[in-house]
Amino acid sequence: MRVAVTGTPGTGKTTATELVESDLDVVHLNDAIREEGLHDGEDEERGSLYANLDAIREWLASQGDDLLVDSHLAHHFDADRVVVLRCHPEELSKRLRERGESDAKAEENAESEALDVILSETVAEHGPDSTYEIDTTDRTPEAVASDIEAVIRGERAPSAGTVDYLEYL
Repeated sequence: MRVAVTGTPGTGKTTATELVESDLDVVHLNDAIREEGLHDGEDEERGSLYANLDAIREWLASQGDDLLVDSHLAHHFDADRVVVLRCHPEELSKRLRERGESDAKAEENAESEALDVILSETVAEHGPDSTYEIDTTDRTPEAVASDIEAVIRGERAPSAGTVDYLEYL
C-alpha cells in the first residue's frame, strides 16, 4: 500500500509522519529530491528547487510499494490513499514565519491554503474516495499521526471538502 501525506507547507506533514507507527517505509520526499538530485535546479529568489516530476516518479517506483510519502508534492504521484493536512491560514502563516520563511512566502502559502489548492489538486488526481482531509490547526502532532494511522488501517472514511478557510480571504 502507498499512502501520500500532502498539504501546504507548514501544515505538519513531516512532523506527523515521523510519529506514525505502521509497516510502511516513510519517505520524506523533499529530502529525497535534494539528496537524490531529483530536480532541475534552484529558484534562488524563492529558495526552492524545481522538482523533476518524471525523475521523482521513476525514483519512487524503485522504492517499493509499501510507502508513506510526505511532501507538498506527494499527491502528484501514485497512491492508494492521500491524506491532505490542512491548517487555518493565520496559524499556517505564523508557523512559516517562525521557521524563517519570508512574509511574502508565508502569505502566498496562507492564500493557497484558503483557496484549497492542494485539496483540489488531490481530488482531481485521485478522486474523493481516496482523499482524507485532516485539520491540524489546534491539534498535536501525535493526534494527527493517530489520524494518519487510522487512514492507513482503513478505519477512517474518505473526506474532502470538510475544511473551509474562505473567510480568511
